[in-house]
Amino acid sequence: MQNLTPRAVLLGLVAVVLVCALVSWAELVVAQIQIGILQFPPVVVGLFLFLIVGNAVLRRVLAPAALSPAEVATIYMMMLMAAMISSRGLMEKWLPALVTPNYFAAPENRWRTVFFPHIRKWAVPFDPGGAEKQPVALAFYEGLQPGEHIPWHLWVVPLLSWSVIVFAIFISFFCLAAIVRRQWVENERLTFPLTQIPVELSRLAPSFLGSRLAWAGIAVPVVVFSINGLGSIYPALPSITVAKELNSYLPLHRPWTDVNSITIFMSFAAMGFFYLLPTDLIFSLWFFFIFTRVQDLLASLAGMERTAAVIYPTNIIQAYQAMGAYFVLVAYLVRTSLPHLRQVLDRAVHKNPAIDDSNELLGYRSALAGLLASLAVAIVWCHLLGMSWWMAALEILVYTLVVAVVMARSVAECGLLMTETSFRPVEVVTLVSSKDFLGPSNLTALSFTDPVFTRDLRGLLLTAFLDSSKIADAVRLRRRSLAVAFASAGVVAIVSAAVMQLLIPYNKGAMSLYYYPYTGNALWQFKDNAANIQGAHYFDWRAPTFLIVGVVLTAFLAVMRVRYTWWPFHPIAYAVSPSWTMFVFWFPCFVAWAVKLLVLRYGGMRLYATARPFFLGLVLGEFGMAVAWTVYSFITRHPAPFFPWP
Repeated sequence: MQNLTPRAVLLGLVAVVLVCALVSWAELVVAQIQIGILQFPPVVVGLFLFLIVGNAVLRRVLAPAALSPAEVATIYMMMLMAAMISSRGLMEKWLPALVTPNYFAAPENRWRTVFFPHIRKWAVPFDPGGAEKQPVALAFYEGLQPGEHIPWHLWVVPLLSWSVIVFAIFISFFCLAAIVRRQWVENERLTFPLTQIPVELSRLAPSFLGSRLAWAGIAVPVVVFSINGLGSIYPALPSITVAKELNSYLPLHRPWTDVNSITIFMSFAAMGFFYLLPTDLIFSLWFFFIFTRVQDLLASLAGMERTAAVIYPTNIIQAYQAMGAYFVLVAYLVRTSLPHLRQVLDRAVHKNPAIDDSNELLGYRSALAGLLASLAVAIVWCHLLGMSWWMAALEILVYTLVVAVVMARSVAECGLLMTETSFRPVEVVTLVSSKDFLGPSNLTALSFTDPVFTRDLRGLLLTAFLDSSKIADAVRLRRRSLAVAFASAGVVAIVSAAVMQLLIPYNKGAMSLYYYPYTGNALWQFKDNAANIQGAHYFDWRAPTFLIVGVVLTAFLAVMRVRYTWWPFHPIAYAVSPSWTMFVFWFPCFVAWAVKLLVLRYGGMRLYATARPFFLGLVLGEFGMAVAWTVYSFITRHPAPFFPWP
C-alpha cells in the first residue's frame, strides 16, 4: 500500500482551484452547464480525462516524471471534493442565503419585523437592526456601482461563524464514512458504480480507450453538443433537442392535467452510465418514477386536491411516502449492520485488538468520538442561531443520519448520479402540527440552515468520502492517508470558491446570473416560513397517512427483495422516485434498461462486455464536451449549449 506523495497533493490543490473557477463560471454565469452538481461531476470527469491524456504523453516523453495510478487517483479525489463544495454541496447555497432576507425585505412582506429581530448579527453580513436593502446586499444582487468596492470586511465574521457548522457537518460525514465503509464495501460488497470510470482511467493504460467502440461512443455526444453549441452562438443554425416536455401530449382535462411534469432529458452520459448497472435496478428506477405519475392520476380520480410539496417538484402524497421510506431504509440498514456496528463499538470502547481498523479512513475510536463531537457542535451551533434544543437536534440528526445516509446508499448501491430528496427534517414536525407552532426564532433559523444544508443535497460529501475509499483500494493507496488530501482540498476549495462567488455577483449582479442560487433556493425558504410566522396555519391529514403508506410499502419491498432473488423492485428506487433525481434521469434509465435487456437477451454477457466501451465513451464524450464548452465560454464570453442534467 502506498501513501500520498507531496507532488500529487500539490497538483491536486492546483486542480482544486481550477475546478472551483470552472464550476463557478459555468453554473452561475453560463448557467446552461451545471457542471458540478452531480455526485459524478462532469467537470471532474472531463478534466480527469485531459489529465490522463497528458500523463500518457508525459510517460512517452519523460517516463520518470509521469504520475502513478495512485497519484492520478489522488488528484481525482481532490477535484471531486472541490466540485461538490463549489457547487450545490456548499457554496452556491451558503453565500446567497446570508443576504437574501435583507435584499428581498420590503414594507409589503414585513420581513424587517418578521425575520430581522431573530437574526443573529454574527451570522449575516448585514445589520439585522438596520433597514432593508443595505449596501452589502444591494450590491450583491445588483452589482457594484462605479467607485464602489466589495465589502470583504462585512463577510469575514459571518463566514468564519458559519465555518464552524460547515466543518462540523463535513467531519461528521468523514467519520460516518469511516464507520460504515467496511460494512458496505467488504461485508455487503456494494459495487460503488461511480468509481468504475475513475478507477479505469487511473490505470497506466486504460484498456477501453484503445477500443474503436469507445471512440465511437465519445463521438456521439461530441457531434450533438458541437451542433448545439454552434446553434447557441449562431441561432440561425439548427440544433438537436435534448430536453422535451411530454405533458402537452396528454388530454387537456382532469385527471390528466393533474399529472406532474414528465420531461425527457436526453443525457448520453446518463444512458452510458446506467448501462453499467444491474438490469433489475435500472428497471426499478424508471418504473417507480412512472408509478408516481400513475399515483397522480389515481389521486385525481379519487377527488383529492393536488397539493404541491413545499419547495420540491412533487406533491404532498409522494413526499411523505418518501419520508416513510427513508426511515424504514435507515432502520433496515442499521439492522443488517448490527454485527459490524458491535465490532465498531467493541474496538472504540474496549480497544479489542482482534478488530483491525488500521487502514480505515479513521480508527473506530476516533471516528465514533469525532462523529458524536461534530454532531454535538452542529446542534449547539443551531441552538445559538435561534433554534430550540429539540429542533436543532431534529434538524441535524435527521439530515446527517437519515437523509444523508439514504442518499449515500443510493449512490453506493444504485449508482445514482444525483442526490436529491423530497423532504426536509422540519417536515417531520408537520406530521403532527402546523409549522407555525415552532415560533419565529425557530423558523428564522431554519430559513438559513435549510437552504444551506437540508433543502438540496446535490454535492453530498459523504458519497465522495465513500467513493474515494473504494478508489484508494483499487490503486493500492492507504485509506488513512486520504485525510490529508481531503482536509487540504476542502480548505482550499472553500476559500477559492468563496472568493470567486463573491467576486462574480458583486461585479455582475446576482440578478443577472443563474436564478436558482439567488432567487430560488434561499428565497423559497424565507417565503415559506414568513407565512407561518405571520399566522398561516396548515395541517394536512394526508401527511401522516401517506407516511404510513411509505413505511408499509418500503418494508414490503425490502422483505421481498431479501427473500426472493427474482423480485425486481428495489426499495431505494421507490424512496427516490418523487425526487428531482428521477425527474431528470428516468428516461436515460429507461433507454439503458431497454438496450441492456436486448443486448443480454440476444448476445449474452459476451456482447454486454463488448459493448461496454461504447457506453463508457458516451460518459466521457458528454462530460468532456461540458468542460470544453465551459472553457470556450469563459474565454470568448459566448453562450454555451444546454446540457441535460439541470
